Amino acid sequence: MKKSYRILIVDDEENVRRMLTAAFTLDGHQPICAADGQQALEVFGQQKPDIVLMDIRMPRLGGMEALQVMRKTHQEIPVILMTAYAAVETAVEALRFGAFDYVIKPFDLDELKLLINRALQLRSMKQEINLLHRELSDSYQWDRILTNSTKMMELCRDTAKIAQSNASVLITGESGTGKELIAKAIHYNSARAKGPFIKINCGALPESLLESELFGHEKGAFTGAQMQRQGLFERANQGTLLLDEVGEMPHNLQVKLLRVLQEREFERLGGSQTIKTDIRLIAATNRNLAAMVEQGEFRQDLFYRLNVIHLSPIPLRERPEDISLLAQHFLQKFSAENGKEMIELDASTLAALESYSWPGNVRELANAIERAVIMSTGFIMFPDDLPEHLLQRHSTENSTQRNSDPIHTSEQGQSLKESMKAYERELICVALANNQGNRVQTARVLGISRRALMYKLQEYNIE
Repeated sequence: MKKSYRILIVDDEENVRRMLTAAFTLDGHQPICAADGQQALEVFGQQKPDIVLMDIRMPRLGGMEALQVMRKTHQEIPVILMTAYAAVETAVEALRFGAFDYVIKPFDLDELKLLINRALQLRSMKQEINLLHRELSDSYQWDRILTNSTKMMELCRDTAKIAQSNASVLITGESGTGKELIAKAIHYNSARAKGPFIKINCGALPESLLESELFGHEKGAFTGAQMQRQGLFERANQGTLLLDEVGEMPHNLQVKLLRVLQEREFERLGGSQTIKTDIRLIAATNRNLAAMVEQGEFRQDLFYRLNVIHLSPIPLRERPEDISLLAQHFLQKFSAENGKEMIELDASTLAALESYSWPGNVRELANAIERAVIMSTGFIMFPDDLPEHLLQRHSTENSTQRNSDPIHTSEQGQSLKESMKAYERELICVALANNQGNRVQTARVLGISRRALMYKLQEYNIE
């Protein structure tokens, strides 16, 4: 059954209100009408519509002013503005104040309905994402590992099988590839899911503190040990312990760890009582343990104990098909966390992301998107919002392609960012000319939304 929505229609023309009311009623929705911005704010506060369709120029209070008030109280409700004036400046100003989109009168009713449906679908999607985020806050699902990569999907299938066992697992790979994510997937999809998942970074603590953290200590075991303390082997009982950066573990602690893996027992520092433990051990490292064994830096017997199952996440540069998927995921995540409502990546932004090699892998991508969300002032993420170093390779490749074309030349002394902007402006002008100034068709040809095109037209002062 089709869902019914409350649509607030705000226009000082009675004919427009009547026409839209009839159209939306036939579609099963619940239209609510207001004759100006002031009346709209009263209705908005009382009835909390699902979406607002509002004219810009009205007596008493205009749509632009009413929009700003609405956004202060209920950012989640999309507002679409109507205008009989197709000025770029007006449209961009409306988008910057928080309008979802705008339509120019006279408008096509079917296109307006499609726009409203898109806004409502995006709102429902955000609500579902927030609900899922709350439901999954204390659990773990496979869909947290986002991928379109065949190799990563195979890794996920292997991980699902491994989760059903109690075998020790060694996860190796570059920093930022998701080693901890895989460890959590193993734990929360195993029979130990109700037990604790505990992580420790073996390279973050000095040897004495690391030993105490792992094995615990008795009161008086060393200076400052004023009370008995459980170690992680004890606290992780019936759960999973992740030893991150296990390659940094000192040699004498490797011996003690080997005993825990072999005997499933240990003693606290300063104690004589043998404590049994039932844990699953997962070790992770970005170092080559096999090479460390050959060099005498890591015990061979411990390596074999840890390496019962070996997993290696794929670096992001080897699965470029995941960049867009992950970027969109982080865009939604960090927009929600920062109280913003960014909904799309500009095509040139995505091209810049996909041309970068990502030495820091998924973690670096997440950090780049988070920074861009914070720096951006609109609904769309443009290349200028990204860290400067991400643009360098993309700009260099574009300039190499343009050098062979005499019409694509940059002035000497231009920075990479200036060259990119000049090239982008030229592309937009050519596309507009080829499409006789039709902005909808131009946006489609350029592979960007009309909203993104309007921002660009104002940015480059294109009439």
